[in-house]
Amino acid sequence: MGFYGHAEAAAQKIVRAFADPNSLPKPLAQIFIRRKDSLNCRRWSWGNQLLMILNRFTDARTFKQWQEVGRSVKKGEKAFYILGPIPKKVLDKETGEERQIVVGFKGIPVFGLEQTDGKPLPTGDPNIETWLNSLPLLEVAKEWGLAVDAIDGKMASFLGRYRYGEAIELGVKNLSTWAHELVHAADDRNGNLREKGQHWSSETVAELGGSVLLEILGLNQEADLGGCWQYIQTYAEKETISVTEACMRVLDRTCAAVALILDTAEQIKPEAVTASGAPGVGT
Repeated sequence: MGFYGHAEAAAQKIVRAFADPNSLPKPLAQIFIRRKDSLNCRRWSWGNQLLMILNRFTDARTFKQWQEVGRSVKKGEKAFYILGPIPKKVLDKETGEERQIVVGFKGIPVFGLEQTDGKPLPTGDPNIETWLNSLPLLEVAKEWGLAVDAIDGKMASFLGRYRYGEAIELGVKNLSTWAHELVHAADDRNGNLREKGQHWSSETVAELGGSVLLEILGLNQEADLGGCWQYIQTYAEKETISVTEACMRVLDRTCAAVALILDTAEQIKPEAVTASGAPGVGT
């Protein structure tokens, strides 16, 4: 990997800066994405969205939801089912207050867009599409066959997420979140993303790697070192290790992920490599 050395140098610089967290800039504020064309299915669980994809649809809704946007299900079309929680109110014996729990799941019939007729749906949000197309190293994600999309951030339970081998979804207009998810994808392609859920090691790789990547691109403010330190700290504390130790444990893995991204970018557009040896911003 030709860019491994650049990644290692940047990573070491960042880890040294972490030695004094009080000197780091404050974490950048999260700028939530508000889509004008946000689809209800984007708020479904991963499992339900996978069911939609397996049924070869990109948009699916209930019979009533289609009616609300001026469309109706075609005669003879068969629904597929997603899972919806069955809530139940119970009395908390300690506090004496009611709380809601999930006691099971039920099947909810939904229909795909192609199974309906009626008014055309609104076109995509042009402002969001313009921002997505401006993301640095977007071509790397596309080269890897990943869809990149934005969701309504305030409606989601996450700021960004990487779907294994399928897509990156963003709920905030922060390049640090974009870089975090792109590093997850590179870590996966390197065969290293084996942990289940949000594990300290994979999250440290993604967060540190995202900052390394943006530093190499010259996007120092967007690298958000204060937010990076704070993010890694939440995972390191659970592992009862320091932020520095967490970073050092996964340093090689992090640098390998960043190098893969930069090497891929150079292979796609070698003329976009700057004199410093790093792909130019917005290539």
